[in-house]
Amino acid sequence: MSATTLPKTSLKHTLSAPHEAEIKLFEENIRLLESGALDSDDFRRFRLENGIYGIRNTTDEHMVRIKIKWGNLNADQLDALADIAEAYATPKCAHVTTRQAIQMHHIKRRDVVALLRKTGEAGLTTREACGNTVRNVTACHFAGVSHEEIFDVRPYAQAVVDYFLRNPIGQNLPRKFKFAFEGCPTDHARVPIHDFGAVAKIKEINGKKVRGFQCYVGGGLGATPFSAQLIEDFTPEDLLIPTAEAVVRIFDRHGNRKDKARARIKFVLKEWGIEKMRETILEERKIALLTRSGAHPSFKISTQGYDEAAPVVDMPASVTEPKDADYLRWKLTNTRKQKQPGHVTVLVRCLLGDIYVPQMHALADIARKYCGGRLRTAITQNLVMQWVPEKALPLVYAELQKAGLAEANAERVADITRCPGADTCQIAITHSKGLASALTPIFANGMSTAEDLQDIKIKISGCFNSCGQHHIADMGFYGSSKVVDGHEVPHYVMLLGGYTEEGQAKFGKPTLQLPAKRVPEAAKKLLKYYQDNHQPNEIFRAFVDRVGTHQIKDLLQEFTSVLASDPKKYEDLGAEGVAFKMEMGKGECAA
Repeated sequence: MSATTLPKTSLKHTLSAPHEAEIKLFEENIRLLESGALDSDDFRRFRLENGIYGIRNTTDEHMVRIKIKWGNLNADQLDALADIAEAYATPKCAHVTTRQAIQMHHIKRRDVVALLRKTGEAGLTTREACGNTVRNVTACHFAGVSHEEIFDVRPYAQAVVDYFLRNPIGQNLPRKFKFAFEGCPTDHARVPIHDFGAVAKIKEINGKKVRGFQCYVGGGLGATPFSAQLIEDFTPEDLLIPTAEAVVRIFDRHGNRKDKARARIKFVLKEWGIEKMRETILEERKIALLTRSGAHPSFKISTQGYDEAAPVVDMPASVTEPKDADYLRWKLTNTRKQKQPGHVTVLVRCLLGDIYVPQMHALADIARKYCGGRLRTAITQNLVMQWVPEKALPLVYAELQKAGLAEANAERVADITRCPGADTCQIAITHSKGLASALTPIFANGMSTAEDLQDIKIKISGCFNSCGQHHIADMGFYGSSKVVDGHEVPHYVMLLGGYTEEGQAKFGKPTLQLPAKRVPEAAKKLLKYYQDNHQPNEIFRAFVDRVGTHQIKDLLQEFTSVLASDPKKYEDLGAEGVAFKMEMGKGECAA
């Protein structure tokens, strides 16, 4: 087989003057910090604005968050990220987040400047990936290829990225601010949990079809989750950015700057109600339109350059499709036919959100061969290849399998979402990766392919803040602690029945608190109970509503106590050999 391999680029992206200045300032501020001339709290605020978090129980190591704007990535960038991880990260991997960003951990402070430069040379940035800023803009990972999309939202997401990155109005907000774009009726982007969400809509005006959006405001998770509410039923595309700016301005002016726990725009919405919020946004939008400066970024959005041509792939005359069960399962669960005939989207599972350096290089090469190097990150913590020729799937599968990336069941019940947890996070209580790893074996006995379980989503957070999005999972867990027999014991609160759909989020019901070690067996029993007792075509969340959480509490009551015979009963999953102690440092989600 001879497939066209695009050469790895040796050209470096030229850094903009502001980007270059930020890197030099970071270098200078490290020098000032280490000489004692810069206060550590002031440095903390500065580094967060530039995408650099602290690491739990360290003083000179960092987590670096790299923004992947609306998930848009290419093979050269993935190779560059692999080189960065190899040079600076521990472990040697990238973690794909629930906001389509890439995180790397345990970066020594002395290496941060070099990392920032290499990231910039790859055409990427960490700027405003953290702090009280407009964070990474996310979008449907099927945008541009989905059969069901109203229109392609990528140019609009990019326009918002360009408008707010380094924009003075977004540098000192009361708290973080998150955008999401969706072009499909299916809510792939989880719009209702965002500060500002935009869902594609077309309306006929004066006999002409006009693109626009249903715009939402005030969604969010965290300790107090809120579902976003509709600003207006149709916002024409030329009013998208002024509407977004109006919302950001209002948040800047009215968000709670005294109490960071109540600083998000969802609390302004709760206090005002949607009628007052809507009226204020539309009035502010009028002001934004009337007073904009000629030097200000344009509100005009160009859709040029997003009509993609199929990649040229040098295929053999014939390709034999395997008949083995593993390939057929992978093809069923990890591929989606595109609206472009003859092409498919391939979902590449990154187990527990992690992809290691050799896998990154391998995937970059596979993408060059079969889809012109086009990749996406997904909020499901996976990577996506689009524009793969359908005839090439056996070849793609073979190469993914060789790289250890051909795991089936993408976006199915076995594909668990999790945050980094107490492995690195300052405020996490439990090691969510440990629980996710412990849950994985329960799907080895046929549950991963049981048809009635496929659409169930399991999500895990190491604390109540919902970075793992546990609130919107069919079965969600967040870390907690409980004293048992005089010992602190890691626990998880189980929530049931959460989901999002266009226009609303329903948050899971807290059902019971389980010792971490007993969660896998409790989850397995509940899934089996659902299989044995659901009505025909009754999905899991409907089953939870019908049966009620009280009955499920009774069913799982046996798992609420520590297993006395377990010699490691006071340890956390993922932190074996260490007695658990609840430690919550100073959170850095707010600068």
